[in-house]
Amino acid sequence: MALCLQRGGGGGESGSKNDMDNGKYVRYTPEQVEALERVYAECPKPTSLRRQQLIRECPILSNIEPKQIKVWFQNRRCREKQRKEASRLQTVNRKLSAMNKLLMEENDRLQKQVSQLVYENGYMKQQINTVSSTTTDTSCESVVVSGQQQRKNPTAQHPERDANNPAGLLAIAEETLAEFLGKATGTAVDWVQMIGMKPGPDSIGIVAVSRNCSGVAARACGLVSLEPTKVAEILKDRPSWYRDCRCLNVLSVIPTGNGGTIELIYLQTYAPTTLATARDFWTLRYTTSLEDGSLVICERSLTTATGGPTGPPAASFVRADMLPSGYLIRPCEGGGSMIHIVDHIDLDAWSVPEVLRPLYESSKILAQKMTMAALRHIRQIAQETSGEIQYTGGRQPAVLRALSQRLCRGFNDAVNGFVDDGWTIMDSDGVEDVTIAINSSSSKFLGSQYNTLSILPTFGGVLCARASMLLQNVPPALLVRFLREHRSEWADYGVDAYSSASLKASPYAVPCARPGGFPSSQVILPLAQTVEHEEFLEVVRLEGPAFSPEDIALSRDMYLLQLCSGVDENAAGACAQLVFAPIDESFGDDAPLLPSGFRVIPLEPKSDVPAATRTLDLASTLEAGTGGSGTRPAGEIEAGNYNHRSVLTIAFQFTFESHYQDNVAAMARQYVRSIVGSVQRVAMAIAPSRLSSQLTPKSFPGSPEAVTLARWISRSYRVHTGGDLFQVDSQAGDAVLKQLWHHSDAIMCCSVKMNASAVFTFANQAGLDMLETTLLALQDIMLDKILDEAGRKVLLSEFSKIMQQGFAYLPAGICVSSMGRPISYEQAIAWKVLNDDDSNHCLAFMFINWSFV
Repeated sequence: MALCLQRGGGGGESGSKNDMDNGKYVRYTPEQVEALERVYAECPKPTSLRRQQLIRECPILSNIEPKQIKVWFQNRRCREKQRKEASRLQTVNRKLSAMNKLLMEENDRLQKQVSQLVYENGYMKQQINTVSSTTTDTSCESVVVSGQQQRKNPTAQHPERDANNPAGLLAIAEETLAEFLGKATGTAVDWVQMIGMKPGPDSIGIVAVSRNCSGVAARACGLVSLEPTKVAEILKDRPSWYRDCRCLNVLSVIPTGNGGTIELIYLQTYAPTTLATARDFWTLRYTTSLEDGSLVICERSLTTATGGPTGPPAASFVRADMLPSGYLIRPCEGGGSMIHIVDHIDLDAWSVPEVLRPLYESSKILAQKMTMAALRHIRQIAQETSGEIQYTGGRQPAVLRALSQRLCRGFNDAVNGFVDDGWTIMDSDGVEDVTIAINSSSSKFLGSQYNTLSILPTFGGVLCARASMLLQNVPPALLVRFLREHRSEWADYGVDAYSSASLKASPYAVPCARPGGFPSSQVILPLAQTVEHEEFLEVVRLEGPAFSPEDIALSRDMYLLQLCSGVDENAAGACAQLVFAPIDESFGDDAPLLPSGFRVIPLEPKSDVPAATRTLDLASTLEAGTGGSGTRPAGEIEAGNYNHRSVLTIAFQFTFESHYQDNVAAMARQYVRSIVGSVQRVAMAIAPSRLSSQLTPKSFPGSPEAVTLARWISRSYRVHTGGDLFQVDSQAGDAVLKQLWHHSDAIMCCSVKMNASAVFTFANQAGLDMLETTLLALQDIMLDKILDEAGRKVLLSEFSKIMQQGFAYLPAGICVSSMGRPISYEQAIAWKVLNDDDSNHCLAFMFINWSFV
């Protein structure tokens, strides 16, 4: 039976539509619909020639006009779009329903927590009122804290339980399960939601951290489109997503009568910095199912308090304590899973230097590095499985994740330098700021058919130069972003060439790096990024032409595989990291990687401990180049609302020939020291502006005083344009400077020199905000680097007019900040700035009504 459609109606299996052009009907047979569907599957939007060709090639379509064929394809595309949108809305609706259920459960938990706190508060008041003021009995203290302390820190001693006794281990497992569920869905821990964690269908979920509990704890709840068994498999493979995991060994697996399993696990983790010892864990992990079909994976440390077998000893580690933690994975209607994650550990913070204790006492850092990392990894796998993420370069997502993991692991190995990996410390040169470690094991650099270095008879090994330093008032994300985007500010091209030489057929074409090599430019080629863009993998091409015959070895472009993470300034407790390794132009998936880089971790004091009693004055570490006291005025601390410390760890690795070991060690030590100096200058430059409390900017060497320069800028504008730059003009002292500094439009000056690029020499506050820089770093920015191609052409065409007439109006356009962010402006004015002798001093620009795109 033929399908009856009006002219202009859409054909196919979705039904028919009426066309009001005329009352003439067109009948589609099933064969005609099948032919059209075949073409649609190959080309949803055929051209006019293709539609005519279709009519000629398919005689069964000969009775249909070309216009009707066109309308059919239009309607077919419309129905396809509607189906996709309906499917997307159904998916969003399922997510919202599951999230609503999660929020209702969270609300119930919070109500229980409020009720318990009200009860405990009333009980405490009652005890305080009944205790005599003259008694010295401290029993009330135990009464006050009993409501939470006994619940959170059970100290009941259990007899030693034999590892060969499954019943004893099952008792520990069941206790762990009960305590974990009390934290995941109950009120066993006083949870406080992290700032910025807003629940929604596309958010990572609900993230909270502990308050006033032993150790540090974090909790996350979220939705993923994977089945519970798949989620459990991913979470149990901790080395695949926990970047600080060095190794995880399952030493024993014991099945239980209820269908679950008990595992005895020995876990080693890396230390985040060179200033502390790594941690390890000896735990029992229990996997089981609940009556409602949920999967549970819970874990805790085995100690003398809990009972159970004794774990393996490790000389290079400090044994940490994992309190009941784990994962509750519940199936969702329509597919997917709802996950509750709890991490609760005690890292023995008192065993590290006092200034570093915030690293081990911050629940926010734990949330970022472990709890949220697990949830993000599962979401990443889910979106890769569903095909929502498209990657460039032809590499599979699993391969890109493996490359990122290898970069992190190699950098962690370099920072920690474990003896059992073959690392030994070289004697210092008398100054202990940089540590040099040697690894002569040939396996350190094996693993690829592309690498011939380690089989050479002269191969000496791998050398690592590492250092740690403390920073004051520098946001970690901002510092790492600057280091990534402005590599020429700290890197040496000659050292980069030496590092990349290890990948050549003749590895040591550059026998040793020469500091002060020619500067290079970089091109960043993105490879992949995670769902929430908190981490991205990229290839960096370093372009550095040779300028003399002896530098011919430095003429080729070099490539780095680079991983950058933690550059979101709003992520509380996030560790910012930039790690890179030289690669060959056509590197394979198993290419050898020798990572180097930077890691910046915030040192946030515990909220319940006064910061003044916990931290040291680190201003002295930033005295280099300041020429004055490290004490900052109170007003400066409020500027940018940032007054925190952070620890920066630097590690650079180099291969070397055996007879060049001392030379490479000296070069590496000198290079890392120069990087430390560069980072200190960068850190001071990009710190929150110090000018909010000091209206007069600092003058630069060789430039006029700021007051004089402001007067020249204002007077020259009036002379050339005939208008006033300020609404209220004043010649009294620094009044002109104050008006210039607080002007709403971005005003900046740049040098005018023959045969040299124009660089900025001054900018008001709006100009510094627009360029995303400070006065100290302003002189490193060139005019042609912030203008786009159209802006450069306009300025070039108007330059002669500016020099002859004194000024010119430039049309609206786009420029970029020093951090690469695009900026739009409605108009720009350029004018010559004349000094008191009417000689050209510099060129001034004013960007009107600018904003970030």
